[in-house]
Amino acid sequence: MQSEIISYEEFLNQRRLAAASMRNNQSLLDRALEVKVEAGHNHMWVHQTNWLGEPCLQLPTDMLAIASAVYKSQPDYIIECGVAWGGTTLFLSSLLKLVSGIAVIGIDIFIPPDLKTRIATKSKSLSRIDLLEMSSVDPLTIGRIRTMVGGNRRVLVLLDSMHTHDHVLAELNAYSEFVGPGQYLICGDTAIDIQPPAPTRPRPWGRGNNPATALREFLASDHGSVFSADTEIENTLLFSNNWGGYLRNGS
Repeated sequence: MQSEIISYEEFLNQRRLAAASMRNNQSLLDRALEVKVEAGHNHMWVHQTNWLGEPCLQLPTDMLAIASAVYKSQPDYIIECGVAWGGTTLFLSSLLKLVSGIAVIGIDIFIPPDLKTRIATKSKSLSRIDLLEMSSVDPLTIGRIRTMVGGNRRVLVLLDSMHTHDHVLAELNAYSEFVGPGQYLICGDTAIDIQPPAPTRPRPWGRGNNPATALREFLASDHGSVFSADTEIENTLLFSNNWGGYLRNGS
């Protein structure tokens, strides 16, 4: 006896309803946060993900969420503030290659020479990677990027550098200009606002001073009429560092 086969549209609708239900299950989200905090603080969970052999410093679920954003928006450029160990830079370049994009622009105040060599070697078959060893909020950096992308606004931006309120707010205000209609401005590590700090890794940011507080101020301005969180992506996430941070230009 053949079982009933639902249509593709019915399956997608079932998924959407199930994801929305999960996002509204606060008890489940609280338990997931407990697991994430314990795994992150005690076992470096966020540091365990690699791409092409380089550490990404992203949760696997957030990497797939970023991949969804790239596929949905088909950007020509991706700007990454915060290169760190380079794995996410290579991941973004891989994604951009799949959608026939032009280049990833990675920005950090320090990029080790050996990392530059590894990125250059491993990215030969990917989309171009341009590295800027500069502060993401330096006006000279913003000027360089304007020149690099020209008037193109098919640009996805990932903010994942210094996590203090003032720094992230400056990045949001500066980089939002590059993000055109339908494109994404992803604000990383908003989860800092809802989880306790790692006791063995003191940071200048924490609850009340972090990307989430900067994001709220950003959206409370005129930018809130342009950018909003993509709930279709966010509802699928049980574990995330970027709650509320998957912003899409809806203009």
